[in-house]
Amino acid sequence: MTATAQKTADERLVETSALRKLLGRPELGSVVGAVAVFAFFVVFADSFLRASSLATVLYAASTLGIMAVPVALLMIGGEFDLSAGVLVTSSALISSMFSYQMTANVWVGVGVSLLATLAIGVFNGVMLTRTQLPSFIITLGTFLMLTGMNLGFTKLISGTVSTKKISDMEGFAGAHDLFASTLTLGDVDFKVTILWWFGLVAVATWILLRTRAGNWIFACGGNKEAARAVGVPVTATKIGLYMGVGLGAWIAGQHLLFSFDTVQSGEGVGNELIYIIAAVIGGCLITGGYGSAVGSAVGALIFGMTSKGIVYAEWDPDWFKFFLGAMLLLATLLNHWVRKRAEASK
Repeated sequence: MTATAQKTADERLVETSALRKLLGRPELGSVVGAVAVFAFFVVFADSFLRASSLATVLYAASTLGIMAVPVALLMIGGEFDLSAGVLVTSSALISSMFSYQMTANVWVGVGVSLLATLAIGVFNGVMLTRTQLPSFIITLGTFLMLTGMNLGFTKLISGTVSTKKISDMEGFAGAHDLFASTLTLGDVDFKVTILWWFGLVAVATWILLRTRAGNWIFACGGNKEAARAVGVPVTATKIGLYMGVGLGAWIAGQHLLFSFDTVQSGEGVGNELIYIIAAVIGGCLITGGYGSAVGSAVGALIFGMTSKGIVYAEWDPDWFKFFLGAMLLLATLLNHWVRKRAEASK
């Protein structure tokens, strides 16, 4: 048999066309959806194309996208985190109250907050792997505990449902520059969260596509028992994914604190669903084992364009959830169609 015949006979050696590679990308459906949403608001919202408007859209997308990235990785690994929304608020509350009560430099509070959010991620991961209960149940319990703790400790320490102002404390200006500053390019102001968002997307993409840990994440989401049988450290991988959610919550929480100086203890409830929606719109499967960090970023961008586009079009903002739900269904159907086409072309 000639070398050419051998190459044709072995499907592992058959070159994949550019079209097949494109159809196989999990974020393809969300990119098509993002282009459609962008074109829609360009037509119906006169101010949508202004540079300042686009900067606002990116800011809205970044505040969601910072959390959508680690949530997407967790979903690719086959798990959920229903505590992600309130964990952002917990991060901000811990940083603020620790700094205020201990009369310490705010950087001490920031550091304690990081340790606390990572510890909560470890707690979720350990409880999941030790008990073998569904992540839905584990993180629902964490959600309820954090919701109660956020309110209870804030009222116990501050006497109200919000934290005290810490803007006059040492280190606040530097922390504000890192987590909540505004960068001016020309006449347009961009929030630093956009850089955090882009950085997280880049790091997460590198982990998924270029590292052994990325292979472990996909393997755990595809079939964790089969992954464990071939030597994948399933327990460590899942704990690491939950710690990633904790890291994202810490970044988002510090932005919340240093943007507004005070934090309401009841914030964040319901945001976990928006993070999951962004990941699903971006191509992540509910069942795990499929998705991308770039897709979650596109899903967050669709959210930003929709939330702000409705305002720029001067429509009733009460319709926002309707449009978001419609985007979720359309993106899910489109992603399903794309995957079927990709599988059929193999």
